[in-house]
Amino acid sequence: MRALLPVLLAAAMSAAAQPAYDLLLKGGHLIDPKNGVSARRDVAVAGGRIARVAPSIDPAQAARVVDASGLYVTPGIIDMHVHVYAGTGLKGVYTGDLSVYPDAFSFRTGVTTMVDAGTAGWRNFPDFRQRVIDRARTRVLAFLNIVGGGMGITSEDDPGDMLPEPAIRVAREHRDLIVGIKVAHYSKEGWPDLDNARKAADELKLPVMVDFGWTNERRNLQILFEEKLRPGDIYTHCYSGHRDELLEGRTNPAMWMGRKRGIIFDVGHGGGSFYWNVAVPMTREGFWPDSISTDLHVGSMNAGMKDMINVMSKLLNLGAPLEDVIRMSTWAPARQIGRTDLGHLSEGAEADITVLSLSKGRFGFVDSAGARFDGDRLLTAELTVKGGTVVWDRLGRAAAHWEKFPYKKRERPR
Repeated sequence: MRALLPVLLAAAMSAAAQPAYDLLLKGGHLIDPKNGVSARRDVAVAGGRIARVAPSIDPAQAARVVDASGLYVTPGIIDMHVHVYAGTGLKGVYTGDLSVYPDAFSFRTGVTTMVDAGTAGWRNFPDFRQRVIDRARTRVLAFLNIVGGGMGITSEDDPGDMLPEPAIRVAREHRDLIVGIKVAHYSKEGWPDLDNARKAADELKLPVMVDFGWTNERRNLQILFEEKLRPGDIYTHCYSGHRDELLEGRTNPAMWMGRKRGIIFDVGHGGGSFYWNVAVPMTREGFWPDSISTDLHVGSMNAGMKDMINVMSKLLNLGAPLEDVIRMSTWAPARQIGRTDLGHLSEGAEADITVLSLSKGRFGFVDSAGARFDGDRLLTAELTVKGGTVVWDRLGRAAAHWEKFPYKKRERPR
């Protein structure tokens, strides 16, 4: 036993010397809508999870410390409307060249979770999963298109491909990823899109997200919100103006009625679904979105939309308080897709964290038509943490200085 004492003592001393936390974000202003926090807080991470949130945590307890003074610390941002089914080689469709790979556009904009909005249907979702989702570092969830071929290999106007039974089967086979049923772009008579999506969603107990097609006397917002959608269903592109969201300069009464019934309204900016002459009067009336999203694809990213942080900055400059902008981009979408394990920084939660700076000055923000809105505040993603790992660090805030960095010896190239 005496021989073991030095070994046990050395092990105890070694354990005591190990830092309690892997990462500490110190001195930042935490905005955590779920927990009702908007105040200076330190956030400590250990084992990929939030270990502690407190007014002050000793930096000596952490292996790595990030000075977040003057910055905003938030839950990892959730972009709940993207198109990321890339790599198929299909030309001119979202199930191909119009989509983007998630990791190229997520972490650099503070996004840790993306929700693909119906790019794939039951026929091609397994390919989407193995080709993109399972290979991405970004967490990618999905709405399953009620059209079997999704947005590409078959027509979205074909009622014969809107089959609830195989959609239900595939959603159950991929229940870890599929968070709802998507309806998009239908432009013919009747309601086969919504009716079949409704059958699938009700059986699965999941929400419907609708990108509503063109309206007429028999297909319009009043019928959609009164008869077709249910509380918890999601209407995306709420500031598009294409479906009479704005009538004679005023918010369509059907929109207010839909909100009263519990319909959720999402931005879904995209390349053609956000216009200042719609968003300004609607927000002045108090019609704010429930969630902020990009409708990311190759067209929108190079036009007025740009990225998630830019869209969040637009809502901020329209007059939404910063706390509301963060809520619309974290806890609100997490609840909408039934993933309440995400979108907050409660102790024990997975450590998905976004650190933002807020600049004040003169900035221009462009809508889908190319028109500019002048604002005085601009958000920037400074640091992104996914599952406890720093995955984006714009200015090296979490990095060791090169003179102290433990470089590995490199072999001479042969």
